[in-house]
Amino acid sequence: MNFRPALVLFLGLFVAPAWAQDDNLEMTKIKEQELEEVRERISELKQSMDDRAAERDRITGELQAAEVLISAKRMLLQDLEKQRRASEKNKAGLDEKLKVREEELKAETEMLGDQVFAAYSSGGQERIKLMLNQLDPAALGRQLAYYRYFSEFRSKNIEAVNAHIDELRQLRAAVAEEENRLAELTRARYVELTELGSAQEKRQKLLASLKSRITEEGSEIQRLAAQEQDLSRLIAELGSILADYPIRSEEPFSELKGRLTWPVAGGLVHDFGQPRAGGLKWNGVVLTAPRGREVRAVYHGRVVFADWLSGMGLLVIVDHGEGFMTLYGYNETLLKATGDWVAPGDVIATVGDSGGQSQAGLYFEIRQGTTPVNPRRWITRNPRS
Repeated sequence: MNFRPALVLFLGLFVAPAWAQDDNLEMTKIKEQELEEVRERISELKQSMDDRAAERDRITGELQAAEVLISAKRMLLQDLEKQRRASEKNKAGLDEKLKVREEELKAETEMLGDQVFAAYSSGGQERIKLMLNQLDPAALGRQLAYYRYFSEFRSKNIEAVNAHIDELRQLRAAVAEEENRLAELTRARYVELTELGSAQEKRQKLLASLKSRITEEGSEIQRLAAQEQDLSRLIAELGSILADYPIRSEEPFSELKGRLTWPVAGGLVHDFGQPRAGGLKWNGVVLTAPRGREVRAVYHGRVVFADWLSGMGLLVIVDHGEGFMTLYGYNETLLKATGDWVAPGDVIATVGDSGGQSQAGLYFEIRQGTTPVNPRRWITRNPRS
């Protein structure tokens, strides 16, 4: 977790005079200690919720481990792919440079060959012939100067050829090194893909076991109710923990009703208030979208939770101040950590099917305090494609 942006904001509210530097330093230390305590409290809260879920259901704990592993593997694969593209681009540049230098070396070698042949054909006796031709002293001086310049040019040309040969040797070594790097990245990607496949297979078996147990025991209603209680408890506890760390934006969140943009482009699968099993209702909306599509923050705020939660999968919660929070669930990967500050449109996650979902999509919810509010009354704008 990283709350340093909060410190920057806090300390940036005023410029302290020289006599106050020691006081400011001490205040910074106190603030850092307080924020570290906040991080520890959130971490302890998450651990207690994991323990509670594990007591209720062993499969849920195993599902969490499998989905967190899948997320880590996907992020690692994305990083390997980024490195591979950079390496291929670098190799292409080296190949092009090598081609140009080889052509330059060829031209310089041919020029040097012509010079050597000319010197050989003349028998290497240019100066003696000039003196025996009994030219006038001025003409003789000009001819001797010409041959001196020609000899110096020939020496410089030889040096240039040698320099190009050394550069080509270095370029070929660099190309070979990049080829080895690409081969290593390919091997690493294969390993990660294999492990990802195993994790996905394990997840499917866990989901099948969970579905079978629910069918046998008829425990779907209890499971959904327990997950809703967990989420409500998490929101309440976060609100309590962060009460002393208010969010201040240029425009309060409460004044943005009907002016926000959806966090992802997608079709509506479940709407706010629609019935679920056992008389429960949807507290947010579910938007279907392709796996891996970017999920964006709807407004300024601070990430107060970025982890796996039963029923929500990989979940991001952003605190916008005034008791308002937005929730983004079912993600494939989380791109922000607890304590990070976000602005409208910042990418915070990617669409997935974590939490045991059967298809990729995003769960989105807005809460005022612990009360869910209809997102469709707050968000009217579609994101740009």
